[in-house]
Order: sequence, then C-alpha cells, then structure tokens
Amino acid sequence: MSVPRLSPAEALALLHEGYTYLDVRSESEFAEGHPEGAVNVPWRVDGPIGTLPNEAFLDVVARAFGEEARLVVGCHSGGRSRQAAAALAAQGFRAIVEQRAGWDGARGAFGEIVEPGWRRQGLTRSTAGTSYAALLASLERALPVAPAP
Repeated sequence: MSVPRLSPAEALALLHEGYTYLDVRSESEFAEGHPEGAVNVPWRVDGPIGTLPNEAFLDVVARAFGEEARLVVGCHSGGRSRQAAAALAAQGFRAIVEQRAGWDGARGAFGEIVEPGWRRQGLTRSTAGTSYAALLASLERALPVAPAP
C-alpha cells in the first residue's frame, strides 16, 4: 500500500478532522517541541553507540491506537516518518498519512532546506503531548491512551 505524503499544512488540516499526530522522532527531539497533541513513539532509540531500530515500535503503536487509527506520521525531516509509515501500512494500518518535510524541513543533496517543515512554517506547536515514557506507562496499566492537550 502506498502511503500518501502530505505537506505540514495538509497534515494540520487532518488533525482538525480527528487524526492523531504520531511523532517518530527521539524522545529528546520530541521534548524540544512538536505539533500540539502529538504522541511520541520513536522509530529509532538510543543505543550504546548511536541509535538502533525500536523493536517495539509496531507493537506499541498497535496497542496504543489499533489498526483503524487515523494517524499522521512525522519526524524531523521526512526520512524516519517515511520508513515508519510504510511499516505501519505493511502491518495493516489503513488510515496512515506521512507528513513530508517533518518538524524542521526536507533537505536537499547539500543540506539545504528544500521544503520547510512544521516548525519553519510557523504551525501550532507545543511541549505538551504524550511522551513515549508516559505512553509506555499507560500501556503497562492497560489504560486507554489519549493525547494530552
């Protein structure tokens, strides 16, 4: 299944229609700011040297949201979100879109911004949301997950 890729403004419109923003950046990136109401499930996690794939990613997203969830998947510049959205689609999630350009912006071959991301476009942002740690704690208690305002 091909995952639709939307601009930050198009992604924001879907959030107003009830989609949830799934931020797949690291926990530290998420803590610095994200779209309002976002939920953090990192695609990659810190390892002893660099980052490693988050082996629990698909399970955590499935348990937290279910395959019928309407999710906008975003990251820093579009790379991780593209991979994560494709993995979710392959797992059976049907209402997945990927927010291209990510939080900061898509970059060209020489590191230049070729499409401004969410932050650079001045769209709504927050430091409140559901962190990965809070999400995992909620799942351990088997509570329903709701994005924080």
